Amino acid sequence: MISLIFLGTGGGRFATISQARATGGMYVHTESARMHIDPGPGALMRLRSCGIDPTKTRVLAITHCHPDHYADAEILIEAMTHGCKRKRGLIAASSSVLRGYGDIGPAVSKYHSSLAADCVLLEPAVSLEIDHIRLSALKTFHSDPTGIGLRLESPDGVISITGDTSLKEELYEEHRGCDVLIMSVTRPLKARIPYHLCTEDAAMLASSIKPKMSILTHFGMRLIKKGPASQASWIEKQTGIRTVAAWDGMPLLMRNGAPSVQKSVSRQLQDAKSLSVDLEE
Repeated sequence: MISLIFLGTGGGRFATISQARATGGMYVHTESARMHIDPGPGALMRLRSCGIDPTKTRVLAITHCHPDHYADAEILIEAMTHGCKRKRGLIAASSSVLRGYGDIGPAVSKYHSSLAADCVLLEPAVSLEIDHIRLSALKTFHSDPTGIGLRLESPDGVISITGDTSLKEELYEEHRGCDVLIMSVTRPLKARIPYHLCTEDAAMLASSIKPKMSILTHFGMRLIKKGPASQASWIEKQTGIRTVAAWDGMPLLMRNGAPSVQKSVSRQLQDAKSLSVDLEE
């Protein structure tokens, strides 16, 4: 079984500043691998409130260099490396995050990059094997030109994550064949802005991809005020595909190709309240 926990479902500067929805990213959990995707502001606190031990993280993946996606990265690298005491774990991130791009970034210092056992630059067509998961970088069309989406392939199914992007023809092939399509939908109906998906865009993408389940996340303030559930309902009616507006703390479970969601993080997915390593100086 593979689980993906939505530590936060907010996105964009205004939702992030207000914390109308949390911005902790997503946490992938299998029997042998743990991966934190896009640890934005408050990610560490969201991990702890969901009962997850950040010192057990094996991979930190960051899709692009905007603070709602990377703000807690360095402290989580310190947790992953057990207080900087062990050269441990993998950092996989866009070029802007690790090297900088023009006026953007870098978001992770050379010091923090050096703490991990490995550091990999992610760009479209690059794939990594992480235990029983194949992690692939996908194209995006965003204001950070080096940004990426992600595809997670495991024996239990395929999860495709759009990342922050506008809708372009190339996205259809990038995400085709997934069981679950997770879309960053920042804007509601009739409110499209550059570099992001709106509700209509999400419906068109899902209609083409035809996943078993579509999940919306990364909600901006205007969409939050309109009601994410109403946007998901509209997409489901348009596409005939089960569509879920994610909520903070929602777990997605994938088992034998069948996706399901739970109301909250079960005890099965939680760690002990105390950290697994001694972090005393």
